[in-house]
Amino acid sequence: MKIALVQMNTKQDKAKNLNDITNFIEEAASEGAELVSLPEYCTYMGKDEDKVKHAESIPNGETFELLSNLAKTHSIFIHVGSILEEYNNEKSYNTSFIINPHGEIIGKYQKIHLFDIEIEGVSKYMESNSIINGTSPKMIDLPVGKAGLSICYDMRFPELYRGYALEGAKILFIPAAFTRYTGMLHWELILRARAVENQCFVIAAGQFGENLPGKECFGSSMVIDPWGMVISRASEGTGVIYANLDMDLVDKARTSIPSLQNRKPEYYKELS
Repeated sequence: MKIALVQMNTKQDKAKNLNDITNFIEEAASEGAELVSLPEYCTYMGKDEDKVKHAESIPNGETFELLSNLAKTHSIFIHVGSILEEYNNEKSYNTSFIINPHGEIIGKYQKIHLFDIEIEGVSKYMESNSIINGTSPKMIDLPVGKAGLSICYDMRFPELYRGYALEGAKILFIPAAFTRYTGMLHWELILRARAVENQCFVIAAGQFGENLPGKECFGSSMVIDPWGMVISRASEGTGVIYANLDMDLVDKARTSIPSLQNRKPEYYKELS
């Protein structure tokens, strides 16, 4: 499967963001991509107090309508890294979903782990001020195999991905709006670890650049194979990158180093 990852610099003009998304998807489709992956918060990034105004119903909102039509027009899968989904008048869900070539949603995931962190002297983020967490992991079926859905900060919780791998996932989606500071330290390190320990492809489309004063995303969108090798990476700026998923690599990795089969969960219980 040929895939495309879109690296964006989403800001507060939702109409412009949707237009950018349309152009990127059409570019990717013209290059033969069968699946296009978008980053986290791809339609709007702004102040916490303004997020709820931009939340949508899924599948009845304008973003779904637009992307459903694009999926049908180009006969492609579209992975929506995440958008704001309606919850109540104070908070929204941070929701990822995948649309098939018939324009239908085949899976929806609401971010479980919210980004509430403070690095002294550097930055503070409290995603829970405006977002309500989801409670359920989600796997979907693609023509090349099962895939597990997640969003950004989820990547720091390896048990989620081990659960996906044990349930048969061969692909892990990790769209993000990763901060520049932590991105320089941890982004590639953690993504490659999730790929190696679960022997899966990792697809990680990211946001790049400043979206609010003092709030900057790292970018470096990438695709990583089951051996932990980065096979495609975005440079600075916005744009589209491509990769071919050779699913035989998953089987070869799992046969060569059968770590998933060699687990001894009956002994791990002693740690609890």
